[in-house]
Amino acid sequence: MVTFVDRVTLHLRAGKGGNGCVSVRREKFKPLAGPDGGNGGNGGEIVLVADPQVTTLLSYHHSPHRTAGNGGFGMGDLRQGAAGEDIELPVPLGTVVKDPDGSVIADLVEPGMRLVVAPGGQGGLGNAALSSPKRKAPGFALLGTPGWEGDVVLELKTVADVALVGFPSAGKSSLIAAVSAARPKIADYPFTTLHPNLGVVEAGDIRFTIADVPGLIEGASEGRGLGLEFLRHVERCTALVHVLDCATLDPGRDPLSDLDVILAELAAYPVPEGQVPLVDRPQLIALNKVDVPEARELADLVRPDLEARGFRVFEISAVARDGLRELTFALGGIIAEHRAEIAARPPAERIVIRPQGSERDFVVKVEGGTYGNIYRIIGAKPERWVAQTDFQNDEAVGFLADRLERLGVEDELYRSGAQPGSTVVIGAGDGVVFDWQPSLPSAAELMTAPRGTDPRLDQGGRRTTSQRRERYHERMDAKAAARAELETERLARTADDEVDGGGR
Repeated sequence: MVTFVDRVTLHLRAGKGGNGCVSVRREKFKPLAGPDGGNGGNGGEIVLVADPQVTTLLSYHHSPHRTAGNGGFGMGDLRQGAAGEDIELPVPLGTVVKDPDGSVIADLVEPGMRLVVAPGGQGGLGNAALSSPKRKAPGFALLGTPGWEGDVVLELKTVADVALVGFPSAGKSSLIAAVSAARPKIADYPFTTLHPNLGVVEAGDIRFTIADVPGLIEGASEGRGLGLEFLRHVERCTALVHVLDCATLDPGRDPLSDLDVILAELAAYPVPEGQVPLVDRPQLIALNKVDVPEARELADLVRPDLEARGFRVFEISAVARDGLRELTFALGGIIAEHRAEIAARPPAERIVIRPQGSERDFVVKVEGGTYGNIYRIIGAKPERWVAQTDFQNDEAVGFLADRLERLGVEDELYRSGAQPGSTVVIGAGDGVVFDWQPSLPSAAELMTAPRGTDPRLDQGGRRTTSQRRERYHERMDAKAAARAELETERLARTADDEVDGGGR
């Protein structure tokens, strides 16, 4: 049964942003009182958190797929969509985050460090947020953008002050159990230890951590066995302790040859840039199992040769606990000196990242095609704007055309040789394909009112006081004129009647 995992690939998908809402407010005596569509909520993000209480990546080995919550849709009456639920993934200290190509994204070595590894999608704006003095009643809203989706590789490198290295069954697990409260599995067969064990050691006033690295064999630096998996746990250690078995029954092995093999593997292992090579770090020799008489004789025999090579040698017995105090105090002195050296260094200059806008937020690439050149637009802004556009809404397409024109896309297409009717693709891969025209037609240009206005919201049907007064005077003048005309006709008939009567 697997109990320890130090490398895993996560398949992540952040939440999608919610769509904005298209809505018009309705009030008494104001059936169309203006836009009130709310914005969509942002999608949830996935965050890695360095947690000292976590020691393995086992949970992600069993459940590598993680998905954050989607943002809610905007609603009328200026109601905003709910933000998607974030996911926090606790990882052990010393976890290195890489992309699938092996490039390092972050190194989580301090407790509480947080890394947004999968940012959520952006919520779309509702028509209330899109309104302006020139666009009083937008009949469209922006769509939410998808969240980040992809794979990341988590690689655990043990954070310890001292590493115990040596051949299998050299007694490293017994040693860490003797000097600390760690209780690793101990048995008399090779490769008992399958994962690093950590313990805390106190040497006077100095407290440090010690790691039991699984046994190494010849060819470990080239990937033989699980050498590469084990050696990376030595990268962060300040000092190394070579645990040499003086009671081995293998006729082809002895402490000196074992040390030469381990040193060769440590020298061949490449460390990250800026770190001290493994063989150049402080190293001590622990001749183990001297409680066995033959082992004591062998230790006395090889000790002068080891000291002549510049090593500090300690004869110990993890079972009888002989020589452990001297070894731990020697390690405590090395760790204290290293910590004092680090404290004396000037503080590193704090890096401040200030985003600066580039001259162009996009590029136009000319690609050959069967029926002529294809002009591909690559850029964060154009691609995001396309993802936010509802192409079923002609007014939204016109809004996209305006944004692209303000960004300078049309001018750049002209400079690249594009002609009206040329094929233009926005985004990588399939992208969004259309036949380019210098000015994209949409329903907004066909409306009788200027773009940005809506005849539905026109309140011109209600006359002002001056207009009503003017209309009243016009009616009164018309009535007076009609009465005068009738009076003139009556007088004319009366005069005709008098003339006819006098003649008879």
